[in-house]
Amino acid sequence: MTEPHATVILAISADGKIADAVRSPARFGSANDKAHLEQQVAASDAVLFGNGTLQAYGTTMRVISPELVKQRELQGKPPQPVQIVCSRSSQFDPNLRFFQQPVPRWLLTGPDSRETAMPSPYPTKDTKFDRTSGTILKNGQDARSTRDEFSCGTGILPVHKRLIENGATSQFDRIIYAKTAGGEIDWIDAFQQLASFGIKRLAILGGGKLVASVLAAGLVDELWLTVCPLILGGADAPTAVEGEGFLADLAPKLELLAVKQVGQEVFLHYRVDRTEAQTYSETRV
Repeated sequence: MTEPHATVILAISADGKIADAVRSPARFGSANDKAHLEQQVAASDAVLFGNGTLQAYGTTMRVISPELVKQRELQGKPPQPVQIVCSRSSQFDPNLRFFQQPVPRWLLTGPDSRETAMPSPYPTKDTKFDRTSGTILKNGQDARSTRDEFSCGTGILPVHKRLIENGATSQFDRIIYAKTAGGEIDWIDAFQQLASFGIKRLAILGGGKLVASVLAAGLVDELWLTVCPLILGGADAPTAVEGEGFLADLAPKLELLAVKQVGQEVFLHYRVDRTEAQTYSETRV
């Protein structure tokens, strides 16, 4: 089974940082960069980002432009791509704006979260967990009967349908349990599962550790980097690619496809040499 075509999309400072030293939400990109990001998201079947990114922003990038929504509909796609959070934890604050956004939400996690899943400790205004019946009650009714306009023919459950896992409530429409190796997500298994659910194009929005792990697995196809006109500095400021790093002779090699200057920003488009990346992935096993 062919894994999704994965594109990393990040805005970086001139010195390669994606946030400042205290990891504030990175909002230094211009309106042009935001429009570029929305276009890339609209072209994708799903968007992948880490829990740290979710906690920093509290929201996700959804398709707002009527023209882009129309393009998706003409292509037979649902109005919004699936938003996939990668997290070792199964507990989330449902009061984050992300959980009120009209988007499909999936959780990608490891098998150990099955054992640690507990009823959400966070209160919600209109939902509660009925321990007797084992269902989620929304405004006094079984939330499993709820429907929303967002669904597609790839196995995606309706947006407001809530899964119940081992007696625990979830704010996600689907939970994907990927294999783990050394405590880390097995990305080959994760990508194969995503492909089985009809995900063909995947946008990866960070953070740096997630990007590094997918790169190390040899699964990134392209990168879009917006170089913004500021210098953040700081040894503790996160970069676009973190993790253990790559040895120079085994580092993923890139082919520059396009360079475009818009105002004070530079948009760089790279293709990843998957042969080189796969070679590095194999040396880590």
